Amino acid sequence: VQLQAFGGGLVQPGGSLRLSCAASGRTFTNYNMAWFRQAPGKEREFVAGITWNLGTTVYADSAKGRFTISRDRAKSTVTLQMNMLKPEDTAVYYCAARTMGFETRSAAYPAWGQGTLVTVSS
Repeated sequence: VQLQAFGGGLVQPGGSLRLSCAASGRTFTNYNMAWFRQAPGKEREFVAGITWNLGTTVYADSAKGRFTISRDRAKSTVTLQMNMLKPEDTAVYYCAARTMGFETRSAAYPAWGQGTLVTVSS
């Protein structure tokens, strides 16, 4: 499976940004998709995840109430809508995919997109 993330950029605190991940290479039945992020000097961390079939979502505490993950099965895309952004949301954001159950550990995901930089600054 190939993943391509895009949509990052510079946004002011309190602003919004929409990230998209285009998936290709196979059908995604039974896949679990997720967004991770990695800030400079920090480990990669889970942000949000969604199951391809049912659309069940899971969020990190830092994302709850501000971020929304969704998927469009017809277009094979996963989107992360980020609202009320904070400077601490600054990071490179990655989309990832795996089968066989949902995970929040980055090591459990074999497929990754190239990452897109989100900078929250005034």
